[in-house]
Amino acid sequence: MAGTKRNPVRTVVAIGVGAAIILILMRFAMIPTFVPNTTIQSAFGFLALFAGIFGPVAAGIAAFIGHFLNDVTQYGSPWFSWIICSGLLGVALGFAVDGKKLEVGVFGRKEIIRFTIIQVVANVLIWSVVAPTLDIAFYSEPANKVYLQGIVSSISNALSVEIIGLALLLYYARTRTKSSSLSLED
Repeated sequence: MAGTKRNPVRTVVAIGVGAAIILILMRFAMIPTFVPNTTIQSAFGFLALFAGIFGPVAAGIAAFIGHFLNDVTQYGSPWFSWIICSGLLGVALGFAVDGKKLEVGVFGRKEIIRFTIIQVVANVLIWSVVAPTLDIAFYSEPANKVYLQGIVSSISNALSVEIIGLALLLYYARTRTKSSSLSLED
């Protein structure tokens, strides 16, 4: 899909399905950390695959909606500073993966290094800087609390994306037919 013209109906359906999967993973497949209201999210590992297949815009929207629905159903109200950051992470992961190469089964050493660098930098900036700063601006949260949450989240989310996301991307790439693997028989 990444190498061809995108079908907007398929993308909208994918966003809905992606948001639902993110909601389910955020709600039921997370591990609490030693810091209150901070969890290790498997959802962001899935988001890496989703971003690779559907691109940065679809990933950003799916992450935003999935996180929004998680907050509303789990806590009763949305926490927009972190919802926005989930969307930003989706966008960043969309740029971390070359969807055209992934679609034809190319995800080798160079792509892995690119993915790792971009996702780690994005996770650190988004969760250690942007999320806590928005917490302070939107909700007047204490700086020491939210920056600690941000640092723990940036580490755990980067690990989730690297371990789960990278495994999913590698597996997905192996399922794709490499364009150079087909030859015309005589």
